[in-house]
Amino acid sequence: MDVQEVLQCADNLVFAKTEKHLDHLQEAILRGTWQRQKYPEIAKACHRSEAHVKKVAAKLWKLLSETLGEDINQSNFGYTVERWLFSNSFSITGNNCVQIGKVSCDPSHYSKVSESTLYEDSSNEPTSNTKPKVCQDLSDAPEPNLFYNRTSELTTIQNWILGRTRLITILGLSGIGKTALTLQLISQIKHEFDRIIWRSLRNSPPLASLQTDLIKFLSQQQETELPYLIDYLRSHRCLIILDDIQTIFSSGQLAGNYQPGYENYGAFFKQITESSHNSCLILLSWEKPREIAALEGENRPCKSLQLNGLGPEAQEIFREKGLAEPEKWSELIDLYRGNPLWLNIVATLIQDLFGGSVSEFLSYDTLFLGDLESLLHQQCDRLTASEQQVISWLANTPEPADISKIPENLQLSPPELLKVVQSLGRRSLVETVKQNGRSHFTIQTVIREYIINKTRSKN
Repeated sequence: MDVQEVLQCADNLVFAKTEKHLDHLQEAILRGTWQRQKYPEIAKACHRSEAHVKKVAAKLWKLLSETLGEDINQSNFGYTVERWLFSNSFSITGNNCVQIGKVSCDPSHYSKVSESTLYEDSSNEPTSNTKPKVCQDLSDAPEPNLFYNRTSELTTIQNWILGRTRLITILGLSGIGKTALTLQLISQIKHEFDRIIWRSLRNSPPLASLQTDLIKFLSQQQETELPYLIDYLRSHRCLIILDDIQTIFSSGQLAGNYQPGYENYGAFFKQITESSHNSCLILLSWEKPREIAALEGENRPCKSLQLNGLGPEAQEIFREKGLAEPEKWSELIDLYRGNPLWLNIVATLIQDLFGGSVSEFLSYDTLFLGDLESLLHQQCDRLTASEQQVISWLANTPEPADISKIPENLQLSPPELLKVVQSLGRRSLVETVKQNGRSHFTIQTVIREYIINKTRSKN
């Protein structure tokens, strides 16, 4: 029995139990296990974290164990299959019908819609011959959190997609809600696409590895020689979401500069935008890729959405946390700029230290950061020396700053200062406000407090 027969056998068994086929990652786990690979090797080959592979594998072994009535795990899978093969309990009859013990499943009774249906559309709407199921692989997507009202943003992105925008970048600080927004978007527009796949770049996969992974899902088959990704984007309407784009950018350089060996991602984004096809690529990132500014425009197939914080709808966070004094909640939302993650962290702090009293928390002159410091460190630690100088200057300037008046201690020329401020803006760390017809620049209160605290700790 070769690996394809093993996979077909396992797929038949899983479908008999769940009416769902093995997804791409489950197949990779079984293939790797059959080939005596350990979880770290499988994870590396699939560009997934070892923890995620182990989690999916545990569910798969449990499912197979329940189906066959005996304990199945990574260590005994190969032995068990071989035992089936040489026992009277295993047989393959006509049409590849698999019989293992009392379990029988005939693949002629169904068709394999997708080998990557971990999150396949399972709505209760009646199926129609004219509307096939959408093939989805969201195995890399985080668990969906509570979604707060983003009607305007959802409408904007949906209109872009229906208008055949090919590349959409959703930007914002960590915790602002990029993931939650995109997961909600998928649930609303999934029937516009034939295939939907979510991949995280948290482990910085080389572009060639990422493209191979995407093609294997989009083509719905394992091919020896893989054609170009763009061919599938033309032959099918595909939605590809790439999360954690910032991980392929260099730390200590201006925003959007690629790590050595990852420069071809820029050419890839450009190709997706400029080639003729009906698919869409969505990028989620802390930083804007440097090519995007030149590609985007009102009437061009490349758009960017800067995701801002929540408004009054963020009060739902405090309601869930059981905070007191609802009349004070709006002040908290303003202080932490409506960032859902920040507000969740602060609400927990208020509950733990002040018994849920918002007014007692607000009575302190110091803005508490708590666990926010580690989050902000991840983003601010990427700054260049020049960016650190400028953001420190802005942190110590109470009012929005006019950058035409450069302090002597910055020692930056006007062109250098403009490049640095632009880079900070692309990192979502600096905001622009208009005063007397001129652009002034400022930073959020939370970031200001973090920078000032960091400066104090160094002195």
